[in-house]
Amino acid sequence: MTTVPDLFSITFGTEGPLVVFCHGLLGQGRNFAQIARQLGLHGASTVLLDMPNHGRSLWTEHFDYPEAADIVARWLVGSPEVGGRPVTLVGHSMGGKISMLVALRHPELVEKLVVADMSPVVYHGHRQFADIVAAIEALDLGQITDRQSASAMMRPLLPDRGLREWVLQNLARDGDSWYWQPNIRMLAAELNKVLGWPEEVEGTWDGPTLWIKGANSDYVLPEYAPAMRRYFPNTLQVTIKDSGHWVHTERREVFTAALERFVLRRDVSPAARR
Repeated sequence: MTTVPDLFSITFGTEGPLVVFCHGLLGQGRNFAQIARQLGLHGASTVLLDMPNHGRSLWTEHFDYPEAADIVARWLVGSPEVGGRPVTLVGHSMGGKISMLVALRHPELVEKLVVADMSPVVYHGHRQFADIVAAIEALDLGQITDRQSASAMMRPLLPDRGLREWVLQNLARDGDSWYWQPNIRMLAAELNKVLGWPEEVEGTWDGPTLWIKGANSDYVLPEYAPAMRRYFPNTLQVTIKDSGHWVHTERREVFTAALERFVLRRDVSPAARR
């Protein structure tokens, strides 16, 4: 008997190709809600998953990509929404690495793979997430009266309002007390692992793979292509103009159009490419 891991999920639709979304660091499944609804209008069913240590999903003692991938795989097998049938996995950032490892470690569960602005490499010198974690740790939860006050307190360390609002989606309230939903202390302590890539990863997955890059992001660079195509030889890369690392929110319509064509077995439009 399979024990289904405690991963929080939201499901849209019951017919057509099944698409499962895996969000990035400090995100939640609902980040993809608008995209999921749009896919539903064109004949796909979708599942939004909160990754381990995020949202309303289980916490683990340490951060480990293979463990996270195996947790997602067990959920795919044991959940009534999926029941082990092959799905299209869509992963952004951290969720992209988790999705890649699900395909490599559990190939029977993946029909198609979409990796949004992430590569199977170790990143060095990416200060943005370190700055975000520092701002979270510096916030005095006992001084918060509402989300506006929390935003004001975080402004000196995170001056970008959009980025602050994205981070503050993880702030929850229990009565008069505020708390962070993600496993913040562990993620902050092991951020280098989040930015890493397991050394022991072997093998390939030769299913259809769509690799989406934000044109202004440095998470997908030409020097990372050999690693990507070593693991995923059947890869099509698409670059979306005027977008950075959060390509699915910055250019949602273009991202969704590329996803629709890929999931529904149509060619990706050259208009989405740079």
